[in-house]
Amino acid sequence: MHARTRAHRNAPEPAITTTHAPGRVLSPVRPPRTRTATPASRAPAYVVLVPVVLSLALGLWGVRRGGTMWRDEAVTYDIALRPLPGLWATLGHADAVHGLYYLLMHALFELSPGADPLLVLRLPSVLATATATGTLALLAHRLAGPRAGLLSGVVFTLLPPVQRYAQEGRSYALVCALVVWATYLLVRAVRVRTGKTWLAYGAVTLVACLLHEFAVLALTAHFAALPGPARRAGARAMTGVCVCLAPLALLSTRQTDQVAWIGGVGAGALLGFGGVTVLGVGCAVVLKRAPLTALALPLLVLPPLLLLLLSLAKPLYVDRYVLYAQAGLALLVGAALDRLVRAGGRAGLVAVLTAVAAVLALLPVTLQLRTAQSRTDDVTAVAEAVRAMGRDADGVVYLPARRRIWSLPDPGPFRGLRDLALDGAPTASRTLYGTEVPAPVIRARMLATPRIVALRDPAGQPVDRIPGEAVKRQVLARYFVECGTRRVQGARVTVYARAGHCQ
Repeated sequence: MHARTRAHRNAPEPAITTTHAPGRVLSPVRPPRTRTATPASRAPAYVVLVPVVLSLALGLWGVRRGGTMWRDEAVTYDIALRPLPGLWATLGHADAVHGLYYLLMHALFELSPGADPLLVLRLPSVLATATATGTLALLAHRLAGPRAGLLSGVVFTLLPPVQRYAQEGRSYALVCALVVWATYLLVRAVRVRTGKTWLAYGAVTLVACLLHEFAVLALTAHFAALPGPARRAGARAMTGVCVCLAPLALLSTRQTDQVAWIGGVGAGALLGFGGVTVLGVGCAVVLKRAPLTALALPLLVLPPLLLLLLSLAKPLYVDRYVLYAQAGLALLVGAALDRLVRAGGRAGLVAVLTAVAAVLALLPVTLQLRTAQSRTDDVTAVAEAVRAMGRDADGVVYLPARRRIWSLPDPGPFRGLRDLALDGAPTASRTLYGTEVPAPVIRARMLATPRIVALRDPAGQPVDRIPGEAVKRQVLARYFVECGTRRVQGARVTVYARAGHCQ
């Protein structure tokens, strides 16, 4: 017998294993001559095609959201359209954490002149989500069989956070797709044990981290799932990822203003995390000690848990930063449904009825996600309100200054309105929202302006305490009267005038 074959046979069986049929668990370690997948081990076409087609259908359905855009997408749109030297210079001052994504979107806009900008903005996320869905179905098939693969892919597609970010011009769907791909490669690397597979795993994980740094938290889940014999190779690959990511991480620590808006962890975030964790643990109990559980449960729990713990020192927790944890939930729910259906009898009937009820319960959420009201604000509605109310105004102020992003995708309604606080425009100053003059200059400009349009957050939102923002509020309250306010999704557009100038 070949020495290498003997070594593989005598090696301890890894924790990550594959299942070709219900109840039959196979070690991923095979002799070299049988490493190529056989037809019997390949996933049936429907396992991948059904979830992918469903994902594409849901992603394309209402993808334009009535022609609306929200402020995070407006940032993507504005920066991606900047000339490449200016874009690169901007990343040196702000938002380097999204730099690779902005460069990708810049290339797409350059290659798509005349195309619908909303489609260019969102189609990468639609395609990335479909890719993640197909890869997840393959992963579940490898770990738990074809029906588990089909169900996991369908569950992933239907999850509300996945549906939301499948239609957003931000990096989160792409990061999720890469983390799911890296997870698939991790399972393959444990099975095949070659340097090339670990290198592929490390490369895909690194790209995910370069698209958004918090993808690095997935490494904790991956390491927790590794069997003992694979931990040394896994640690080397993961260390390489962290070393390559370090320069970007150091740069982003000097750009913390971009996350200053994040508040402490609220009750809603804790309840959301606790709810999905309880659901995941419940599914793990149904699955008992299935190989899939050792991978899916850490992927669901560890990245958001670590981000919550980090937020005790500095508020950083936003659920979309760890969107890829939803893949762990989909794996667990899909495999648990498969296990219950295979059990038959009352358990199988309960599983089917629960699945149908869940789909029906998600239908209103699915419909609502395709409306402008599903996002924090509506940049398009803000522009229309300014067009309607600001015809006779002389100037505009943004409270806070970062809401200047509302004017960048469609500057038409703002032409003729002097930006009373502006010092350097966003593109010229190589910043996200532009720079503003000192507070005394803002005060003088506002007092010299008879009618002002103020773009504000909804009532009850926290206000910035810096001098420039404080003086805007003080001057409007003391020297101006409110002529009228139009409330739109996530914003208030108010016309202020000196006494006697309201019409």
